[in-house]
This record gives sequence, structure tokens and C-alpha cells, in this order.
Amino acid sequence: MTSLLHPLTSFSLSPSPPPPLSSSSSSSSTITITCALPSNLRSSDRRRLRTTSKPYTWTSGLPKRSFVLRSTLDEVSVLDPPPPPEDSTADLLSSLKLKLLSAVSGLNRGLAAIEDDLQKADAAAKELEAAGGTVDLSIDLDKLQGRWKLIYSSAFSSRTLGGSRPGPPTGRLLPITLGQVFQRIDIVSKDFDNIVDLQIGAPWPLPPIELTATLAHKFELIGTSSIKITFEKTTVKTTGNLSQLPPLEVPRIPDALRPPSNTGSGEFEVTYLDADTRITRGDRGELRVFVIA
Repeated sequence: MTSLLHPLTSFSLSPSPPPPLSSSSSSSSTITITCALPSNLRSSDRRRLRTTSKPYTWTSGLPKRSFVLRSTLDEVSVLDPPPPPEDSTADLLSSLKLKLLSAVSGLNRGLAAIEDDLQKADAAAKELEAAGGTVDLSIDLDKLQGRWKLIYSSAFSSRTLGGSRPGPPTGRLLPITLGQVFQRIDIVSKDFDNIVDLQIGAPWPLPPIELTATLAHKFELIGTSSIKITFEKTTVKTTGNLSQLPPLEVPRIPDALRPPSNTGSGEFEVTYLDADTRITRGDRGELRVFVIA
């Protein structure tokens, strides 16, 4: 606590007598700070005298104390309580991240989500976004670097692998099983790759075919928190029993034959970002949650 007092003013601390003990009394005490005026203070200053009071309390390892500042000068000020320590903010963010992870767990990255699940995940994400503050990628771009694992996408609730964009349907009509989904981001080369593990059923008694599809993009920043990605190519590589086969680059659909809904580019906003968790919201409203792999 800091006070700005007249240079000739003195003050004293006097604790108030403790309250009588009873079953309802609290373990707090009051200390009054009284500023006394010097006897040789000019009359012009005395006309300006007034008494003000402002309570100030804090809690430490000791019992709670309440301080009341009583001054006879206008020049007295008391600072507001300091902001909460960084440890408190870190604890809050950790708690909210755990709440978000709990909300999306068991949803198979969103493929099994129903409307109630979507609302709970969105509410938990908004709490974390609010606590984390505004993302500024012009300062924190290096936090994007690395391989990120997708743990939830609200777009997968549409029951297609393309999410809110065109893509093959999931379910029993098509023998495709979605595996892990990753994003690999290189902030130096501006590479932005979506990596998807897939399993394709084969006629009995052949085993299913396992493969990894890599959708390569380039990215650029838009403003301080938005990213635009532009599609370049798709590469498919078999894994498992057929891992010895070379990768295959899928021919790109000519722009003239591409449907209007598939422009080959997209935008999304990074709404939360730290060393191990990232939340994004796409240009079609989809919510995605990633953790560092």
C-alpha cells in the first residue's frame, strides 16, 4: 500500500480492541491509520482539510485484517489491490483445458457427437477462449510450429470425412474407418499439411488396407489471429502390410471441373493458443480442438 502524504504530516497505526469471543465472531481485526497534522500548518491549507476514508483488505497466511485509512489531506491515495499472481491464471487455464478435454472425450473426434455434445463442447471452448485472451500470431507465431493432433471437430457431426466441406460419408455404407488426424505446420516454409490415417475394408479374407493421406497446403496470416490455407496436392501412402509401396500423388481436379463449394482454399481463426493446446474456428463455423502431438 502506497500513500502520498504532506511532507510535514505524521501518522500512526492503532489497532482496534479485539471483539469479544463468541461462536459467531470471525478472526479478523481492524487497524486504523490516522494522519496527524503539524501545529504549524498554514491556515490556507487548514481550510482545505477534509476527512476521507477508504477500506483496504487483503488475505495472506495470517488472519484477515481490514485497514481503514483516515486522512485530513486531499493528497492521500491508496492503490488498488494488485492483479492476481500468474500462478492463479495458470491454474485457471489448466482447469478450463481439463473441462474442455472432458467435454470432447468419448466423441470419436466429433463423429459420435449429438446436439447436446456440440453445445457442451462449444461452451467449454468459449470459457477457455475468454480466459486466454486475444491471440496475436504476429507475436506468437512460433507457437504454431509442430505436429498437432485433432481431438475434436464439430464438423464431423455431419457424418462425413469432409466435415462442413464435401467428403466421403462415414458409416456402414462405405467401408472407410477414420484413424488419427494431424496438422503439421512449418512456420518457416509456410507448409500446412492435413494428415489423415484411413482404413479401407477389403473383401474377405483379405485384410483391410491402411493408408495415410496428406493434403498439402501453404498458409498465410490474415490480420493477427486468422490463417488462410491454399491447397496444393494430395499424397497417399500405404502403411501396415503394404508399407513398401511408394507414395502416390492424387491428380488435382482442374479448376474448371471443381465444384463451387470446393475452392481449394479456406480460412480459420485461432481463438486459443498455448504450448500444448490450440482452438480454431473455421469460416463455416466449425470448432476444432488440437493438442500437440
